[in-house]
This record gives sequence, C-alpha cells and structure tokens, in this order.
Amino acid sequence: MKKCILDAGHGCFTVGKRSPDGRLKEGVYAREMVRRVAEELAEKGIPYEILTPESSDIPLSTRVYRANKAHKEWKGGTILVSLHSDAVANGGWGNARGMSVRVSLNASQNSKTLARCFYSAWESRGLRTRKYNGDTMPYWPQNLAICRDTNMPAVLVEMFFHTNREDVAWAMSTEGKSMLANAITDAISKFLGV
Repeated sequence: MKKCILDAGHGCFTVGKRSPDGRLKEGVYAREMVRRVAEELAEKGIPYEILTPESSDIPLSTRVYRANKAHKEWKGGTILVSLHSDAVANGGWGNARGMSVRVSLNASQNSKTLARCFYSAWESRGLRTRKYNGDTMPYWPQNLAICRDTNMPAVLVEMFFHTNREDVAWAMSTEGKSMLANAITDAISKFLGV
C-alpha cells in the first residue's frame, strides 16, 4: 500500500501567514488539519508520515529532502499532500473564497489525477472550489518547489482563504474542520483506491 506524506507547509508563526485579525494562523491551522487527516488515514489503514512535525518554519529544501527520503525508504510508493490556506495580495480582508489545488508545471499525470480527486471530494460535499482558467481545469499549475522537486505524485492544497471573513469563520468552526479533514481524507483514499 502507498504511504501519504502530509506537509503542513509554513511554520506556526511565519510572518504574514494569518488572517488580518490574527485569529487564524496558517501554520497552526495546517498542523491541526494534518493531525486530523492522519487520524482518519490511520482509521482506514492508510500509512502516513508527517513531514513537518515542528512548529517552526522548515525550509523548502529540507521539506523536499525529507519527502524524497521517505519516498525512497517506502520503495517509491508515496504521495505528498501539502496543506495551506490562500490569501489576497493586499494583506487585508478580501472577497476571494474557496479551495483550490496546485500542481507543478512539470506535474505527472498521477499528480493531476490526485488533484482531480480533491475537487471531486469537495464538490460532492457542495464546498466552494476555485478552478484555473475560467473554471475549465480543476487544478492550478504553478512553479512550486514542494511539488516540482519531489519524486512522487504531489499536490499543494489551498484549503480556503485566510483573508476572507466567511472562509475563516467556516474554517474555524467545528463543522468546517471536520468537513475539511474528511474531504481531504476522502480525496487521498480515492486516489489510493481505498
């Protein structure tokens, strides 16, 4: 069986990675989601590894190294899911909302399939999603090191906008956290055929 490598992305107190009111810190929230998803994967019997157990900001090069090392140790049977929250550029509250999945510009077909599994899990729950290129493609291609330089199917998941009041209120709610963790787990399970 394949192993899922869960990456919490930014550190708990990385400057700027928070809601404008400071209530939601991206790194803290992502770590909570990693723990919740890990628990759900364990219940399904899916092996996992937490790439960033530290609360500090781990350099991308270190995260890529760790992921590739885990991939090699697991004999090539891994996928990587990096959890984040999105933001608008001005640093204040904005109107942009919803979830999106990013893949690297050199993404494999497996990475694109994994991204589609996320959209399917979200849309089946009626959750707000954002698609690339006028809603015609269910993933956003970007030059992201965590996806580009790792040796396994990899996606970066933007769970919501931490610069949108409605997204933050939903993400901070008990229902939002549960629904989000469940949808992420379902996407991973679907890709792995569990």
